Amino acid sequence: MRPIRRSQLMQIPDIHSTYDSVLSAALDAAINNKTKPLGSLGMLESIARQIGLIQKTTQPQLLAPAIIVFAGDHGIVAENVSAYPQSVTWQMVENFLAQGAAINVFARQNNCALLIVDAGVNHDFGPRAGLIDRKIGPGTCNFAQQPAMSKAQCELAMQHGADLVSSLEGNVIGFGEMGIGNTTAAAAIMHKLTGIPLAKCVGAGAGVAASGILHKQKVIRDAVGRHAGVAEPLDVLTTFGGFEIAMIAGAMLAAAERRMVVLIDGFIVTSALLVAARLQPSILDYCLFAHCSDEHGHAQMLEYLGAKPLLQLGLRLGEGTGCALALPLAHAAVNFMRDMATFESASVSEKLE
Repeated sequence: MRPIRRSQLMQIPDIHSTYDSVLSAALDAAINNKTKPLGSLGMLESIARQIGLIQKTTQPQLLAPAIIVFAGDHGIVAENVSAYPQSVTWQMVENFLAQGAAINVFARQNNCALLIVDAGVNHDFGPRAGLIDRKIGPGTCNFAQQPAMSKAQCELAMQHGADLVSSLEGNVIGFGEMGIGNTTAAAAIMHKLTGIPLAKCVGAGAGVAASGILHKQKVIRDAVGRHAGVAEPLDVLTTFGGFEIAMIAGAMLAAAERRMVVLIDGFIVTSALLVAARLQPSILDYCLFAHCSDEHGHAQMLEYLGAKPLLQLGLRLGEGTGCALALPLAHAAVNFMRDMATFESASVSEKLE
């Protein structure tokens, strides 16, 4: 398998290039000519315009939506950073396979395909219907002591994510995750790539108490000191990330290269986007930010990226649940572009000058 390398990450087209200036004007005209006051559909109008630019058409459509949930374990749990034991990761994967988790309910409700991937869970599932085996290893190493993974493992994980996206037929995709300890990894990535103070990056995760949050901060602070020379985005991902986070980053880059609409979930998924956006800033043009998570630090991430979330529901579950809940809004945006009458077709008078 040919691994992802930096030179392969620079092929994402810029949807705001001068080449698309004619399309941009046509989209504005199409939106403004619908039977409504100018701007009255708010963010739906900007979403419709964005998807039109991504798909290079004034008649955008969303086809065969899918969410991929990547699961992986983290060696950093040895530092007592989580309120739950590591075994919850594989138990939740079993719950996904049994159709019992929130993401199963919401994906099914919205007619969205759901793929479950073992990116590196510390459990032997054996061959299982509905489980995609891309296990890099039985979880990452403890980044408080050593890098979470090797460079080769990071590249392979990113390539696995990219290959999974390339096998899909649709044009809209969301990403979810499961992995006890992954909020600690995501907070470390956030701190290293944004420079935001650690206290603003670290939250309760799956439910640690206030003393536990302070402990997580100390663990990350000490680890950052141990790996003080790490600065480049792929090196940060290798040192502090998880196999599931690396797969998401690779999958995002591949999705944007294919001109797919990319739905961004919560704190963990956005940490993967921080890496991807440092490698290829144009990826942000392809992203719809599903929601602002209640996990401490996510609002800071979104502000750093200049992102406007579609929903603010106090979610902090992960699993891609925000993507599934935001999907109907993306459908509404393309549907009004395709199906809503114009002033001329409906014989409705336009605003007086």
